Amino acid sequence: MSTVEAAAGYKASRTLPIWAEVRRQASRRRTQLALGFMALLPVIVLLAFEFGGGRRDDDNDGGGGGAFSSMADLATSGGLNFALFGLAVSASFLLVVVVALFFGDTVASEASWGSLRYLLAVPVPRARLLGVKLIVAAGYSVLALLTLVGTGLLIGTLRYGWSPLGSTIAAEIPAGEGVLRLLGITAYLGTTLLVVAGLAFLLSVLTDAALGAVGGAVLLFIMSSILDQIDALGDIRSALPTHYADAWMGLLSTPVQTEDMAKGAISAVIYATIFWGAAFYRFTRKDVTS
Repeated sequence: MSTVEAAAGYKASRTLPIWAEVRRQASRRRTQLALGFMALLPVIVLLAFEFGGGRRDDDNDGGGGGAFSSMADLATSGGLNFALFGLAVSASFLLVVVVALFFGDTVASEASWGSLRYLLAVPVPRARLLGVKLIVAAGYSVLALLTLVGTGLLIGTLRYGWSPLGSTIAAEIPAGEGVLRLLGITAYLGTTLLVVAGLAFLLSVLTDAALGAVGGAVLLFIMSSILDQIDALGDIRSALPTHYADAWMGLLSTPVQTEDMAKGAISAVIYATIFWGAAFYRFTRKDVTS
């Protein structure tokens, strides 16, 4: 047993309490801006519909715009549809950036400030340090996702009323069941974002530049999305982390199609586990000088 472990009253589990880390991250400007923008986005979308002409413009464009125009048209038919629209248009980029920000900045920023080595000198066990930061980053990511959906549902319901959940691929879904499906879609998107979370967290351990970790995770996610559009890759595409990104649309069909969602969720968990495992392996063995 080492001298530190033998010190009277020392318990590794008492170092760096989770709530202390929650408060630290809550005081940071990037956390406040990210959560604030999640709450503000539905307001911006609502204003765009109100001052942009909403469905009237769609009626005058000759039917152009395809599925996106149909979803935008449904957005103004009720609170559930408005919340779904905001979630759908945010999933491919905005939510990716927010999750990458929370996970990619958490360790790298400490290193860039020079405070990481002081945290470890408290002493905080390395595995516990990473574990606490991982939990807190996940918590804020979930909060951001729920803020986006909750604010969109509230604002949409106040403006457009409470009505069944519309679908571009099936009949309307009763409001009660629609809430459950909206929650299911939210949960699935949160699960697919685990890939971004794992990759950003790994990069945060590998570099002292928070911007590099965040940007690298977003760039690689976008690259995967581009490769997934290349039919010539054949079955290789099914191994890409973004291949099942749109599988949530199966929850809008009747009956519900969940096969691709299951594949997407399993793929995301596997990728995240590999990335997080690599992050813990690297961090517990690296020399921390910053």
